[in-house]
Amino acid sequence: MASYVDPSIREKFESLSINLKNAILEKDVQLHTIHDLIGVLEEIVAEQESTAKR
Repeated sequence: MASYVDPSIREKFESLSINLKNAILEKDVQLHTIHDLIGVLEEIVAEQESTAKR
């Protein structure tokens, strides 16, 4: 499955850093709403926090 970013939130997605956009796209997620985008960003933060604690 390939990642998808709905045109309605593309501008918000494009405002993110290249590293963050790449991290999102690597997850093969479907982003239809701003809530989907926020959810995947929260997931990435949680993963980073758990990695930092090791």
